[in-house]
Amino acid sequence: MIAGAQTDIFACGNFSLPLHRPLIMGVINITPDSFSDGGDHFDCIRAVARAKQMISEGADILDLGGESSRPGSAPVSLEEERRRVIPVLESIVGLGVPVSVDTNKPELMQEVLGIGASMINDISALGNPGAAEAIAATQAGVCLMHMQGEPDSMQHAPVYSDVVFDVSDFLRERARRLTELGVHSARIVLDPGFGFGKTHEHNLQLLRQLSTITALGFPVLTGLSRKSLLRRMTGQADAKSRLGSSVAAALVAVRNGASIVRVHDVAETRDALLVWQTVVGPTVI
Repeated sequence: MIAGAQTDIFACGNFSLPLHRPLIMGVINITPDSFSDGGDHFDCIRAVARAKQMISEGADILDLGGESSRPGSAPVSLEEERRRVIPVLESIVGLGVPVSVDTNKPELMQEVLGIGASMINDISALGNPGAAEAIAATQAGVCLMHMQGEPDSMQHAPVYSDVVFDVSDFLRERARRLTELGVHSARIVLDPGFGFGKTHEHNLQLLRQLSTITALGFPVLTGLSRKSLLRRMTGQADAKSRLGSSVAAALVAVRNGASIVRVHDVAETRDALLVWQTVVGPTVI
């Protein structure tokens, strides 16, 4: 079991994923403007092909997103997000791995869960009215993420009294609310929200002290792949050139207790984790 997680499985829909090794979540952005791959999979055929490729490379979970949440991005309507996500979801729910949908809209949550999505990944941690209830009425897994502000303005001088304490306290309270609604703790994953209303130093503090988040007793998901904090460390301006730093960041996150790493480069991350596990523990991928 991953250090910090007090459950040995992550339960999402009809899937029960063992946590004795780190899980890989493959990112599929069905958007024209995501920071790292906007437009690469902005149609159903390409998105489905990418999903199948990620499964063949070792993805344990697929994460579909129809709305960019990069810094400065503008929200899209429910209708547009539906148009992007639903056809892809319908094409991949039967491929044998759980499919997560990255959305903060309760109406879309209900629809995608009805179609067969196994998980909701919400950057607002179910903050919108009706979102928590939509999850509680199902057996879906959920990722609660911390974000200060909104995507269009979140990087405008974020301030914390203590970023690790503040993020931990927020996530603890959101998880507590869900469990009070009857959601089993094995269905809940926490994400500190790297790059979502955090300065570079805030991100580093959270990564260095990730054990504070894992100590809350829920599996922790980290999304560091290709993010600008890696540019600050390596000088790689092009997001797609941050493969090496993304893999390194995933390994650091796992070392510090992350149970799930959300990545764009599945094959390379899988290989790195295999080497890591061969050296430090059992290899079961």
